[in-house]
Amino acid sequence: MATVTAEGRTPPTFDALFARTPVMAILRGHTPARTVALCERAWSVGIDVVEVPIQSPEAVASLQAAVEAAASAGRVVGAGTVTSAERVRRAADAGAVFTVAPGFDPAVTAASRAAGLPHLAGVATPSDVQAALADGQTWVKAFPASVLGIGWFAAMRGPFPGLPLVATGGIDAHNARDYLAAGARVVAVGSALDDPRQLDLLAELTAG
Repeated sequence: MATVTAEGRTPPTFDALFARTPVMAILRGHTPARTVALCERAWSVGIDVVEVPIQSPEAVASLQAAVEAAASAGRVVGAGTVTSAERVRRAADAGAVFTVAPGFDPAVTAASRAAGLPHLAGVATPSDVQAALADGQTWVKAFPASVLGIGWFAAMRGPFPGLPLVATGGIDAHNARDYLAAGARVVAVGSALDDPRQLDLLAELTAG
């Protein structure tokens, strides 16, 4: 049975969010107009899920613009860099459907759960993974993926078989397949999207 929050929201699941594509776009530090333009470009090549980090108050306006565009396009947008309960509140108020953080904080996961938002916590060690799993997380974000290395994902298959990992940090269209082959379920691409060629190359992954 799906969980329903006190506000009456039925939270989506990451299984459902990432069912159609193994790629998520991270749009950090753009103006609202630029954020919407990049969202629309990502959606056009099959990248359904977009994260807009809210590391500053100004970034919330970009998240809100993306959420409004997503509502018209039948897509979803989440909030990234959600490192406090206050940022969870801002994300929920802006209409985000999930939250993401660079690390694991039980207080943040609890706030997201209470708001009806699935939370993607960051991990970098087996201890991080165990703590996140004990907290009830079913997906985790491996960050920073380029520092952890491809071998880290293969190694995690042993103690945590089947755990869905989202590789984040240093991912682009040229190495994304390597991370997926090593065990990542999803790759999240951020700063690489400043190169307009990246989305077209990533479209090959969304097509299987």
